[in-house]
Amino acid sequence: MDRLSRDQEDIAGLFKRMAYSDVKIVTLSEGEVTHLHVGLKGTMNALFLKDLADKTRRGQRGRVELGKSGGGNAYGYDVVKKFDGNGEPVRGDRTINEVQAEVIHRIFRDYAAGKSAKRIAFELNKDGIAAPGGGGWGFSTINGNPKRGNGILNNEMYVGKLIWNRQRFRKDPDTGKTGKRQARMNPESEWITQDVPELRILDDDLWHSVKERQRAVKRNHSDDGETENHFRERRRPKYLFSGLTKCGCCGGGYSMISADLVGCSTARNKGTCDNRKNIRRDHLEARVLNALRHHLMDPALFKEFCGEFTREMNRLRMEGRSSIDAAEAEIKKIDRELDTLLNLILKGGAAERLNEKMVALERRQKELKTFLQEAEEPPPLLHPNLAHHTTASKSTSCTRRSRRIPRPSGWWRPTCCARWCARSS
Repeated sequence: MDRLSRDQEDIAGLFKRMAYSDVKIVTLSEGEVTHLHVGLKGTMNALFLKDLADKTRRGQRGRVELGKSGGGNAYGYDVVKKFDGNGEPVRGDRTINEVQAEVIHRIFRDYAAGKSAKRIAFELNKDGIAAPGGGGWGFSTINGNPKRGNGILNNEMYVGKLIWNRQRFRKDPDTGKTGKRQARMNPESEWITQDVPELRILDDDLWHSVKERQRAVKRNHSDDGETENHFRERRRPKYLFSGLTKCGCCGGGYSMISADLVGCSTARNKGTCDNRKNIRRDHLEARVLNALRHHLMDPALFKEFCGEFTREMNRLRMEGRSSIDAAEAEIKKIDRELDTLLNLILKGGAAERLNEKMVALERRQKELKTFLQEAEEPPPLLHPNLAHHTTASKSTSCTRRSRRIPRPSGWWRPTCCARWCARSS
């Protein structure tokens, strides 16, 4: 069963759908899988994953406390590959990469001298120096996030201090395996700090001068004295084609470079693209919408558009309907549970504990009823053959009504479904 899933929710849902379709699950060790197997084995498999994660983290912590790497590597260091006397690989050792260490010195000196992270990235790309990921440098690679300790300017390994368990990662259960992991900060009391003087690259004076300038820049950008004032932490407005417009030269994204203009982000943030052309956002939106309006008149493209539109709209409407159905079902379930508790009280049950349970259920029922009162009934689902019916209705209307009237300009146009016939003629 663990080959199907180690998640209790997933395996229970799979078993329920299989049972509904009259499909049996049979394994070599358990035979035919029943509800008992799903409950017990599903729990055991989930606990196995949790135990495995705990053992992995315990091993990483032990390695970090010895001054070794807990996983991954940082820019400026090379992984040391060697074997012990038994031929087993020795893991977690690192050594300084002298070439990359000189680049780190350069970044810190330039930033302390007053250069911006964007200008430093431009100069590094101009000199052909590869970024940590092998591509071009960007200002975010240098600035990073001081709170999370990432970015070149915030890596305390460069002053001989190894910090582990600063943050943890969680996956959104709604997106599952396809979603990105979400980083969450751990309390500082849970951080593991270890001195590794052999991995020091920078001296304390240069490090402290950079930290002081970062604090000064942060104060200058602050509007009301709040500590969380980084521009990436503020919600930026999204426009019609945000994230959809690409540069025709390098393939990078086009983004807002002023209040009205969009331009190539790669050219302005990394300097590796020569495309400095920009366009007004409203002109771009008008041109794209006009092109869509024109090209979507093609029957094949119109059919494709209608198919995608119908699927997405029906998905959203089904989600809205399912939440309403779930709330209604839960209210009925609470009613049954309240009746059961009331009967237990009448039969002489523990009234105090049962009363607490009833209060909690009634509170939950009130929340659900409030939700149903405020929830809007979703519209009906769209027909999956929307494109076929739309084109059929247009052609039927044109065939049924074909009277033509003169126009002042001398042109003629049918009076039926005027826009469609005008375009086709």
